[in-house]
Parts: sequence; C-alpha cells; structure tokens
Amino acid sequence: MRRGISIGATMVIPVLIGLAAMIAGTTQPIEWSSAAPYRALSDTQVRRDPNPVVAFESARMGWTAQRILEQSDPEAVLATTEPTPVDVRLVERDGFTLAAHAAGGLWAAGRLVEPGRVAYLTPLPEGGATVVVTSGCGGHVLWQAQTDDPWIHPVDPRPNRPGAEHLTVCDGPAYRGSLGIITEQNAVTGQNAVTENAVTENGVVHTVNRVNVEDYLLGVVPGGMRAEWADQGAAEALRAQAIAARSYVLDERRYSYAQTCDTSDCQEYLGTTKEDPRWAAAVESTAGIVLVPGPHHRAPSDESGHRASEAVSAIEAEYRRIGGPNSAVGTPLGPEMILPQHAGTYRLYTNGVIVATPALGAQVVDFTTVLQPAPQSLEDQPAPEAALPGSAAHAPTPPGVAAAATAVPAQ
Repeated sequence: MRRGISIGATMVIPVLIGLAAMIAGTTQPIEWSSAAPYRALSDTQVRRDPNPVVAFESARMGWTAQRILEQSDPEAVLATTEPTPVDVRLVERDGFTLAAHAAGGLWAAGRLVEPGRVAYLTPLPEGGATVVVTSGCGGHVLWQAQTDDPWIHPVDPRPNRPGAEHLTVCDGPAYRGSLGIITEQNAVTGQNAVTENAVTENGVVHTVNRVNVEDYLLGVVPGGMRAEWADQGAAEALRAQAIAARSYVLDERRYSYAQTCDTSDCQEYLGTTKEDPRWAAAVESTAGIVLVPGPHHRAPSDESGHRASEAVSAIEAEYRRIGGPNSAVGTPLGPEMILPQHAGTYRLYTNGVIVATPALGAQVVDFTTVLQPAPQSLEDQPAPEAALPGSAAHAPTPPGVAAAATAVPAQ
C-alpha cells in the first residue's frame, strides 16, 4: 500500500519560487482576433470556464480578461458574433400552463394586452395555443382566443428594455424577451421546433424563453464568481467569465426545441431575479466577443458529438489522465493555488505536485524533486517590477475591454 506524505505548503514554496523564476519569462500572450467570424463549435470545443480563484487573483494582479481566458485554454482565440436570440428551456416550468403579465403590457394572439392583465397559454394538439386573458393571476376572464402563434411577446422586442416591459410569470420570476409553448404534434410533424420553441417531449409541455444573447447573459449566474469582485479590483475576471458564458450558450445544442436550459446542467439562468449592474457592465463591455478554438485546438467531445459541459482545469485534466487518486501522486491536499510571480497554478497531493503554466502545460513533480533546496540566487531574487507578458501593459485587448485587438485574418 502506498503511504502518503503529510506535508505543508510552506515546504514547497522555495522550489515553487525557483520554478516560477525559471518560467516567468517564457509565457507568451495569445493573439486575439476580433476579425475571425463566429461559427458553431459543438464538435470541437470543451467548455473551460476560468477557475474563479485563479481568475480573481489574476485580475487583482493586473491581468486582462483575455490573458485569464488564455490560461484556461491556451489554444483558444477570440472572435466576434452579431446579436442573436437564444432559446432557453425553463426546466421548472415543465408541465405547467404558461401565464405571464407585464407592467407595461404585452402581446398575445396578435392583440395588445393591457398592463397588469395576465395572458394564459395552453397548447393545442394540432399546434398553436388557446389564449385566455384575465384581470390578474387567477382573476376573472376578460377575453379568450385561439392562435397559431404560441407565444407571449413583450411590447417592444428589442434588447435592453426597461423592467416594466419584462414578462413576469405568475408566482415566478420575470424574463426579458418572449415566452412560448407549442404542441407535441408540431414537433412530431417536422415543423421547426427550434423556431417555434417550447414543445412537448414525451407528453410534457416545455416552456421556453426566447431572448437576445446579451439580455440572456444578464440573468446568468457568473460561474462561481461574484459581482462584488468588480469592487475589489477584479473586474477583468468578470469580463473573462462573460466571454466564456457567451461562448458556451452559443455553442449549446441541447434539445430540438431549445439550445440550452436554465439549470446548472447548462448554465444557471435566473431571468431578471438577480441582475446586478456590475455583472451587466462585464457583459456590456465584452458584447459580441466569443471564444473559438485556434487552428491547433483538439479538445475532446462526448459520445454524442457535443462538447462536455464540465469546466476542467489543466491540472485536473492531467490528474485524471494519470489515474486520479490511484496514481502515484495520490489524493489532493487542497485547492489549486497560484504560483509565485503569477507564473501559473499548482496543486498539492499526498505524494507530489501538479504544476500548470501557459508555456509548459500541466506537469507532475514528485516530492523528491520538490524538496530539493532552491538555488539561493533564485530564492532571494525579488519579483521583477516590469509588467508581466500579456498583462495590461503588453497584451492586445478585446473590443469593449480597452483598445481594439490587432486583427488576424480568419483561417
């Protein structure tokens, strides 16, 4: 049986300082192309959200959003995309009649529904829906009709509209964009379910929120990060996460009737419930920017050809590759940490360390090597005062973050 070595982080810091000093000058900033066209990447890209702890500390050290993203996926490049709608399955609404209202009014069955009145939609077997308008949630019926358009629309379909125009579900949250349902027969007979939206699947009605991608992102929980980080010098971490979240949803192809869902199985999406101006600023300042694989990207996909939804760091990927807890390095002793001089990340295990840097990738270092004393000249050497390669002083920046990036012709 392998015996683990109990060791504190302080015993490996000297060698990590030496390692950081050796590699600090080897990192190269990625070239971010604002000219590259967006394309769907379901067959090639693996989701790589920035590690929240690393992103926070990196941003506070002056790293730009693009350098934070480059650390998560060194082969990725930036591209731009036009504003586009996304279809989001509202999982907790499965099996329920759709009922919504808006303080500024709404459209249903081709008619303007006055402010405060509620439109109920029930799918019809042959397609379309029955619309019943009431004086309020559970109020008396004012009028009803049948329609081929199984949707409740806001009074103004454009993005970034005020709260009075958002559609509020009875006993539920409010949403930007439109809310819709459709019958199972429409899906079975081959009509465009993605265009028509929420369908019945195995006899269950699904409600879908069709919303502009930038409006959608305002309601997305930012991947383990917190909006208040913007007040703590880490706004670039939020910008990096906004780019990652936009890239992920535009690459999703979950269902025949919706691209994505509102749970953490996809990306947690809460409608307008917890929108925050600091997160909104990150979304707005990176509008239209997405991550796409570079020419040498070879990320794995799952058996169905879709990318994996789990965000896996380079260290975790290497740990799994070598056998995880059954490997020679043993089991983790703590979370991933940042190398001195911000040269990369590392994680301690019972019998070794896995170190990851942009230049060298992830590598296993056993404690025989780690416990060797670091050279005095490196141990005592102060951190360089010059800006890090790829920092705000050197790296090109994506549109909306700072200066425009240097265009690189699309491959």
